[in-house]
Amino acid sequence: MKFSLTLAGLLPFIGQALAVTWCDSANFCYSGIRKTALTDPQNPSATFDLTIGAAYPTDTTRTEFIGEIVATKNANWVGYDMGGSMANNLMILVWLNGNNFVYSTRMATDYVTPPVYSGPVVTQLAASTVNATHWKFVFRCQNCTSWTYNSGGTPVTTTMGTTSQVQSYGICLNSTASCVTSPTSASSALQQHSYFDIWGQDIASGRTSAYDLMLGSTSTTLSIPASTSTTRTSSTTSASSTAIPTPYDYIIVGGGPGGIIAADRISQAGKKVLLLERGGPSTKETGGTREVAPWAKSTGLTRFDIPGLFENMFGADDPWWWCKDLTVFGGCLLGGGTVINGMLYFPPPTYEFSSVYGWPSEWSNPTAAIAQLLARLPSYTPPSSDNKYYLDQVYTLLKSHFSKKGYSEVVINDNRDWKDSIYGHPAYNFHNGIRSGVTHTYLQTAKARSNFKLMLYTYAHSVVRNGATITGVRTNNTIDLPNGIATLTPKGRVILSSGVYGTARILFTSGIGPTDMIQQVNQSAVASYLPPWNQYINLPVGQYVSDNPSINLVFTHPAVDDFENWQNIWDSPRTADAAQYVASQTGVFASSSPRFNFWKALWGADGKTRWMQGTARPGGWPSTEQSFNTTAVFTITFYLSLGITSRGRIGINSDLKGFPLVQPWFQDPNDKSALLKGITDAIADMKTNLPGLVMITPDNTTTLSAFVDAYDKASMNSNHWVGSTRIGANSSVAVVDTNCKVFNTNNLFVLDAGIIPSQPMSNTHASVMTAAEMGVARILALTGGA
Repeated sequence: MKFSLTLAGLLPFIGQALAVTWCDSANFCYSGIRKTALTDPQNPSATFDLTIGAAYPTDTTRTEFIGEIVATKNANWVGYDMGGSMANNLMILVWLNGNNFVYSTRMATDYVTPPVYSGPVVTQLAASTVNATHWKFVFRCQNCTSWTYNSGGTPVTTTMGTTSQVQSYGICLNSTASCVTSPTSASSALQQHSYFDIWGQDIASGRTSAYDLMLGSTSTTLSIPASTSTTRTSSTTSASSTAIPTPYDYIIVGGGPGGIIAADRISQAGKKVLLLERGGPSTKETGGTREVAPWAKSTGLTRFDIPGLFENMFGADDPWWWCKDLTVFGGCLLGGGTVINGMLYFPPPTYEFSSVYGWPSEWSNPTAAIAQLLARLPSYTPPSSDNKYYLDQVYTLLKSHFSKKGYSEVVINDNRDWKDSIYGHPAYNFHNGIRSGVTHTYLQTAKARSNFKLMLYTYAHSVVRNGATITGVRTNNTIDLPNGIATLTPKGRVILSSGVYGTARILFTSGIGPTDMIQQVNQSAVASYLPPWNQYINLPVGQYVSDNPSINLVFTHPAVDDFENWQNIWDSPRTADAAQYVASQTGVFASSSPRFNFWKALWGADGKTRWMQGTARPGGWPSTEQSFNTTAVFTITFYLSLGITSRGRIGINSDLKGFPLVQPWFQDPNDKSALLKGITDAIADMKTNLPGLVMITPDNTTTLSAFVDAYDKASMNSNHWVGSTRIGANSSVAVVDTNCKVFNTNNLFVLDAGIIPSQPMSNTHASVMTAAEMGVARILALTGGA
């Protein structure tokens, strides 16, 4: 019998096995791998499932973790190896003897059964369980983060990384004879594994403040994974990085709209550019293959490609694309928010960039940038390439009402400055029935250049800096980057484009921001990445944020087709609609859910003008005790946009999770009164103008005013966050200067929604891209760069 010792040679291919985080029924979370329906190499007609995960205490000095191993019952033993090679690394072996678990710690040193290794203490926890198909072994492993082996008579100690670690597993399936020689004995001889793999364990994501609570958990529900893993991480102390340092003129952190536009324009200028993205592929064009609906398999188009699958993103079984380190929605995949939003596309009016709304005078004219944007990304109305509108009953209905109220019907983007008492069909960033945007345009031209490089699954921990000068970016990717650090050329620059929350986190972990946030980093697993305290830079990072407050009203009308409320479109959509889209990328699925948009200027009690934007779509989630026609539901969402005066604050906790510290909605009562008045005026006479209309949320037991008063503030979140690193003239009220450079640094820049100082007129999609076009031009024009 032999045991494979060759896993160490597989380090360059670790990207093929990826890490993910998940939570069990008690809401305790693990980091690791989840494999389903893998083929048994010895019996191709059989499959097996395997989950291996771990949770770690936030105190990095503790030498323990809680592990979870879940397998189908055809797994006769599972080995969880703490290192990337089976040889000379601590291993935990477990198998079933009847319904009882037998386990031990071992270490392989030769081509024989790994002998028992003493020192670690493994304790089975009460959450362990067995059912008809699977078993789950939950355990505490103490003294398990370092181990010692003998090398030529010399003891060598290996210590697990505090943020990430290359790990591996082996499994012996029942198709292999005599997997366990003596099942009752923890020191039993074993047969060689049937299957093995290697992955990069994300220890940082597995650290949890609930660790000690987990030790007392009695949850026994078996959580069977629905998909494979999604996040590449890698680091090891037992193998040195073989990557060769490559300096870059520009390192851009974040593959969302700002980062991709910057990468394209800067590489176009001849600079050597590295774009880092923490997630993986999204659309088919970017290499995405995971999220293909059963009915669309022949196209290979993913949920990120097909516009009509937008609503389904919020109800999917395994929504891995949402960032797990935020309490709000954020897209952690290539394209960022542009591949998970509704793709409404309204280039901003010129006056949005006025000094009245916090923009420096140098930014007052976005016309040239908008022209550049539209040249790359035209707007499309209608979205279906056969030039027809589908599922348009909501538009026809509301057109009748709003025209009677004095609103004008327009092609919205024909005059981007006209945003008062108008309505029209939505404009989109779709092309030929498929999501377009920055991944389809700017990214493709950047990728064609030899001076551009993209690294996926590369999570940025912090920038590496010496006082005001940044020398690189510290990441989890030790495969492609020496010690995980991307380095700059002598005059190089770093641009943070990780979004309102992501960029703020990186600044905090780099010692830039308010003292209380840097103190949170000091208590985290990445405290060692902070510079010396005398190099901290106190800036208002995370302050002055805004987001549209939004109120949803839900109605029914017999003329409306609510498309089954978008519920079954993944597995069983209407046959004709699915067939039409597969054949020609036209029809209902060529558009996301919005069908009607409108704007109105509102005069506030404080003498300030605020704008209200509205979006209507078939379907909705009513809250009512009354009966209603479930097939005729539609929703109008009312947003308060340009001119809002309320601000909030975002930050992190010691687990580095981002969340609102101060909610930004209705902090100024003038915002609330303005939006309430706007909604009241918009729906006045609606029942008269639209016979058969019934408002079901709020229903006839609640007044509109009482409904708005009781509206949960957190439910007002529109996910149109801006302002966390806002632009301005001085560091007392801003984070970046007029050239997007972080104050008190020499070569650190921000280019994402965070620099926008005030809520845009419309959905932030086009405004962020406009700001990116303007900002990257200013960065390139700034002297002193590479």
